[in-house]
Amino acid sequence: MKGNRILWLGAVALGVALVLGVMSMRESPAPHVARSPEPNLFPFVRSFEGTRPDGELRPGKDNTLTVDRELRNLFEYYLAAVGEQSLDAIRAEIERELDRRLSPSLAVQAKDFLSRYLDYKRALVEVEKNPSLAGNAVDAIRARLLALQQTRTQFFSDKEIEGMFGADDAYDNDAVARLEIYQNKSLSDAQKREKLAALDAALPKPLQEMRDATLLPVQLEQKAAAMRQQGASDDDVYRMRAASVGPEAANRLGDVDREQAEWKARIDAYLAERKRLLANSGSSDLSAALQQLRDARFTPDEQRRLAAYEQNS
Repeated sequence: MKGNRILWLGAVALGVALVLGVMSMRESPAPHVARSPEPNLFPFVRSFEGTRPDGELRPGKDNTLTVDRELRNLFEYYLAAVGEQSLDAIRAEIERELDRRLSPSLAVQAKDFLSRYLDYKRALVEVEKNPSLAGNAVDAIRARLLALQQTRTQFFSDKEIEGMFGADDAYDNDAVARLEIYQNKSLSDAQKREKLAALDAALPKPLQEMRDATLLPVQLEQKAAAMRQQGASDDDVYRMRAASVGPEAANRLGDVDREQAEWKARIDAYLAERKRLLANSGSSDLSAALQQLRDARFTPDEQRRLAAYEQNS
């Protein structure tokens, strides 16, 4: 029972962390392979090589611009080039893309919206400077989310906000509600599970599918850990993963398992040798001997991770 409780709590915590990580990343997604009417044969910046601009732009009724997540995706695709190009150059490139994809009248509307969107992004910089919004406590996270949502009202209509951010806001509000339950020390584990189940039942189907996709890695790891506790083999775990996510993803997860096992073995061997050196610490060269041991077994980057293991050994 204790093992199952630890697994459940770990899954909740990691799940919330993943959800909030998605929330924080949405405003500036990295370029990735996406659909586009035509190949982008001459990438705007080097990091875009092999990618195509995001966003499927569609006219709405009465020849008006459809303001939705797709339009926002197009803007964010190019804004990911900040650091490789100036903001003026990025804006000009977005406007060229709008001219290419849209009719002249719709392109004018889209460019006006782009101007407001850039003003909104600048305003977010000021929001992030507010010290009261710092930290990972649930109150600070909810305050940041509310500040973000309130900032949007300065630049966009309610319809535009719903089109661009509606699904994300529903997802983020649900994530914060789950975090509040998890951090509520007055609730027992059973009460937390009950409240989380109620949130699950209230989720719209699209949001449930989005959340399930986000939490799938957590659920798979939870199931794999439980299987191993019961004596399952690596082959048993592979077949479980393959049935859930396919053979290729199961192979990648297996590679991660092997890398983690190799790392653990290296750490265990290092800590044993370090313990031996400390037990014979009469030498004035102990510090040099310990550093020599680290240099022999780990790269400089890996050595930055050793302190946590040494403290717990």
